[in-house]
Amino acid sequence: MNIKILGPGCSNCRVLFQNTQEALKSLEMSADLEKVEDYAQMMSYGILGTPGLVIDEVLVSSGRVNTVKEIADLLQKK
Repeated sequence: MNIKILGPGCSNCRVLFQNTQEALKSLEMSADLEKVEDYAQMMSYGILGTPGLVIDEVLVSSGRVNTVKEIADLLQKK
């Protein structure tokens, strides 16, 4: 599984990254987790607002900080 956090490195982006790490840990899952700060690459996902959450190349959330539970629910659907 590949997970990307899209954003310019703002505080919300950092919180989303941390929440994603916690969700993975709570589910005992492993994934390649990366931050994407390149504007052109972010726009290629059709993001409307930051931060964005991409799971396996699909934009699943943008413009908000998902909770650990919300992220865990998204991960379990994959």
